[in-house]
Amino acid sequence: MHPSAIESAFALFLRVVAGYCLLFGILYWVRLIGLYDGPLWRFDLMPIHWQVAAVTLSVFFPFAAIGLWMLSSWGPVIWFICAVTEIAMYAGFPELFGSRPLIVVSHIAVALIYAAFRIVLHLKRRRAAH
Repeated sequence: MHPSAIESAFALFLRVVAGYCLLFGILYWVRLIGLYDGPLWRFDLMPIHWQVAAVTLSVFFPFAAIGLWMLSSWGPVIWFICAVTEIAMYAGFPELFGSRPLIVVSHIAVALIYAAFRIVLHLKRRRAAH
């Protein structure tokens, strides 16, 4: 049985989000190993709150990317942890992490699109069962 158009679109959406997660993970790794010559862009120069956040997200974002790319059920869960962490960082503690409204809005937009896909797929399956 072939996947429907909505199922194919959902898989494509998850893989696009996986690409962004991999990119974010790489950016956190660049920050950790000090390849960029900016302020606080080396682990040993970061305050402790940035050290904790950068280490956590440098591991979780690539892990989320793998789960999303493989269309595994745990991929969106790990992405959600990353998204909530960054939203808390940039919206909840802007005095510590700076204000990054574009990242906050993008995470919220991805969550809303994900929820819309899940609702549509649920309704489609429920209609097919009757």
